[in-house]
Amino acid sequence: MYKSAFFCYNVAALRILRGKGRSDVAGRSAVLFLLDDTYRTGSDTPLMLHRVLGVPLLSWLAYGLAKAGVSRFFLACTPSLLPQAKSCFPAGAELTVSSDESPADQLHVFLSTADESERDLLVVTGAVVYAPAMRRAGAGRASACMVDRLELMAALDETAPIGHFLRRAGETTTGEDGFFDLTGPEELPRIAGLLIGDLLAQLMRAGVEIWDVGNTYVTPGVSVGSGTVLLPGTVLEGKTKVGRGCTLGPNTRIINSELGDGCVVEQSRVEGAKLAGDLRVGPYANLRPGTVLEPGSKAGAFVELKNTNVGAGAKIPHLSYLGDAAVGSGANVGCGTVTANFDRVEKHFTVVEEDAFLGCNSTLVAPVNVGKGAYVAAGSVITEDVPPQALAISRSREQIKKEWALKNKRADS
Repeated sequence: MYKSAFFCYNVAALRILRGKGRSDVAGRSAVLFLLDDTYRTGSDTPLMLHRVLGVPLLSWLAYGLAKAGVSRFFLACTPSLLPQAKSCFPAGAELTVSSDESPADQLHVFLSTADESERDLLVVTGAVVYAPAMRRAGAGRASACMVDRLELMAALDETAPIGHFLRRAGETTTGEDGFFDLTGPEELPRIAGLLIGDLLAQLMRAGVEIWDVGNTYVTPGVSVGSGTVLLPGTVLEGKTKVGRGCTLGPNTRIINSELGDGCVVEQSRVEGAKLAGDLRVGPYANLRPGTVLEPGSKAGAFVELKNTNVGAGAKIPHLSYLGDAAVGSGANVGCGTVTANFDRVEKHFTVVEEDAFLGCNSTLVAPVNVGKGAYVAAGSVITEDVPPQALAISRSREQIKKEWALKNKRADS
């Protein structure tokens, strides 16, 4: 059984993607036997676990089928591949994993519990990718065929060889159906072009404006709202969710983050962050995990934030680092401000309350609190709490020594 890799799902899904079926078909199922084909390809990694944009081909396939409406997956593979293979399926998908002992029996149970309307299934017998937006006439036959679910169940009852059954009862698909074969790792550049092109085409159909499809990269699982503009060099990865009407790029990378409507992120890196709507980031900002920006806030040029909450309308315009901090709404953080949050043993938290004003080149030595509406004078090192509405000054008094330069300046040679 492990020598016959295949995917099964409702034929209605394929017909929908061809524009011939209903759009409300539910209960589709997919079945996959993942092969270890390294003996044939000479690679250390099975073909379906090779990566495009850092994502295994199996993930591209699973997410593509899920987008088409597949909600139930059956997975059988050798135990050594199981942990990596299981991680390739979308969160929320119903995943049944076969044990080593009786995959045929478990597959029969899986098929028998499918919705009664699921009569026809797609069976994939090799390394195949799915790119429905890149369908091509004359692209050649794929290692996939259509079969009857009940006939497949009967074949399993009779313990007939799956390969014989597929050759006898299967209806072959082609690149015209959006399925493309992969025979070896050397074909990854071609496959990558199909998969990336498919995803970008789907985004453009959904109202996303992409300036340069050859220099924009999006991985499976990313969602982008209508009216958003992706400028050249934009990379969206992981579980990133982008709202409507945003402008991202150029040269911007966003990883596992959430962006509300109307965000502008320019030439910056955002990872593990949550951005509300109508705000600006960058250029050259670095938002690290745990960062939260509330509506109307700003993290400007050369700003780095880590585990920091920035309140509504608060501004961090440029050249600042805030780590393990909370900035209240309406606060202003002057350029060069730094939170000294680590004492070499533990991290400590800084609180800047609403409407506070931090002058340029301020250093806040955590743990410390700057009260509501308080001011910190430029160049100050703050080690104690600042009461609300107070002014904190922590710097040496300026001294003027008259004519010092005339008496001490070296003569020009």
